[in-house]
Amino acid sequence: MISDSLLTLNPSSSSSVSVSASVYKFVQEHGRTFHRYKEGKYFIPNDEREQQRMDYQHAISKVLLGGKLGLAPVGTPKQVLDLGTGTGIWAIEFAEENPASQILGTDLSPIQPEYIPPNCRFEIDDLDDDWVYSHKFDYIHGRGLLPFIKTSWDKLFRTVHDNLEPGGWAEFQETVPYARSIDNSIEGTALQRWNTLLLQGMQKLNGRVATEALRCKSYLADAGFVNLGEKKFAVPLNTWAKGKEQKALGAMQMVNNLEAVDGITMAVFTRAFGWATEEVDNLLADLKRDLQDRTIHAYCSVVVAWGQKPH
Repeated sequence: MISDSLLTLNPSSSSSVSVSASVYKFVQEHGRTFHRYKEGKYFIPNDEREQQRMDYQHAISKVLLGGKLGLAPVGTPKQVLDLGTGTGIWAIEFAEENPASQILGTDLSPIQPEYIPPNCRFEIDDLDDDWVYSHKFDYIHGRGLLPFIKTSWDKLFRTVHDNLEPGGWAEFQETVPYARSIDNSIEGTALQRWNTLLLQGMQKLNGRVATEALRCKSYLADAGFVNLGEKKFAVPLNTWAKGKEQKALGAMQMVNNLEAVDGITMAVFTRAFGWATEEVDNLLADLKRDLQDRTIHAYCSVVVAWGQKPH
């Protein structure tokens, strides 16, 4: 970590920036808070509880990537864009590791920390809108985006391509919200029922088929990227898997999922299906039992894909 003396005030939290105060008045829904800017578009909370979970998920990501922030061979990019930056933890760590780079993180929610590295800044933005940046980027990074955006993925990848300098890199990391099992142990479980309904609800709300995130590499190729790379991971949902490392990874993922399911389930099921909160709570109770059941040999897929804009 860099010393406090090298930290600067995040401009988005400063009164010198003309950001409407209303974006900080988050929407209250079922005891959680959600973004005010483009209200209702995103169905994951933004409160302190969720922010801690986001940072925990970031730690899981680094375990998968061997301690790295990404797998693309980006070198030392001058201009970096982090899409859907969330708490800003990826952007901040990249800024710390690459002091010669300038990092911009964008998100619907202004939840990033007040003090940040001097080469890092954040803006409230919606990646579904037209991109009007004053310069192109050398590296564009996105993580956990595709199941939640409304723009067609073809258009998003073309937009990313258009906003890169020749030779620049794009990299996406997606956790596909689709649980499978290595045997038939998931069949007939609350986990399976919940997952099926979640995918249906997400598609109803934003028109996207979340499992298409597995095709990141194909979307990059179709957008004109070259030097493509891809790595896929099967992440156990609890400690059922064999081996010390897989058990440790499964334990982390179980903690992450037990915290994550409350907010997204309540939002999706009440908005998409009109469920009563009691009905959602009953399903969540059964789901959480399944998430901790080591006889259910379930896993989720994480895909990392990257590509380079031709010189």
